[in-house]
Amino acid sequence: MPTTNDLLAIMARLRSRDGGCPWDLEQTFETIAPYTIEEAYEVADAIDRKDYAHLRDELGDLLLQVVFHARMAEEAGHFAFADVVDAICDKMLRRHPHVFGDARVDSAQAQTASWEALKAKERAAAGDADDSALAGVPRGMPEWQRALKLQQKAARVGFDWPDVGPVFDKLHEEIEEVRAEFAAGADPARLADEIGDVLFVCVNLARHAQVDVSQALRHANAKFERRFRRMESLAAQDGTRLAALGLDAQDAYWARAKAEER
Repeated sequence: MPTTNDLLAIMARLRSRDGGCPWDLEQTFETIAPYTIEEAYEVADAIDRKDYAHLRDELGDLLLQVVFHARMAEEAGHFAFADVVDAICDKMLRRHPHVFGDARVDSAQAQTASWEALKAKERAAAGDADDSALAGVPRGMPEWQRALKLQQKAARVGFDWPDVGPVFDKLHEEIEEVRAEFAAGADPARLADEIGDVLFVCVNLARHAQVDVSQALRHANAKFERRFRRMESLAAQDGTRLAALGLDAQDAYWARAKAEER
């Protein structure tokens, strides 16, 4: 059975200047990074669909991304795959003293607090002077995810609504502010600011509901795509195309597609 060493050897061969793959040789950290993000989302999609055979394949694709970056780093003299493994093993041991040491934690919440405290110490030791409660939220994250992380960190120091009621109030307030901007002539900069506030509160609502924002949006996207494709199919059965119809007729097909799912 192939091992991780076999995968490393395959990657080294692909990147070889002596007969390697021209495409692989052209890649850089910057060009590969979007594929890394894409593969992570495909892993999440397979989990969401409970397609575990596909999950196996997608995890392999994600592992290849790690190997690809590590190979390029080794070629540049930065580090090798073994250093990546060593670093993550050291981090897991260091951040779980209740498992690999003498510390004790009584709950997952306590472990999260301990984890954050250890991360703060590591940042300070590395010379990071940012001691804000919001420190350590990567700017490369999707913005909805940054919103969630920022809210979670603020909540850990008590800056949070006690329940979902005020979140609904805030959401209504922000929606009314968007409505007011439209009524005032819909200045693009103001609209962007107010719609951003709506989205930020929506993330907060999902957090209070203990709903995964990404999963909820994936489900909404899948539902829309499924119903829209059914609309196209129903229209085709009637000998027409959606693009040739007015909105009222299209809405009728949407209602039919929706009704079929009940």
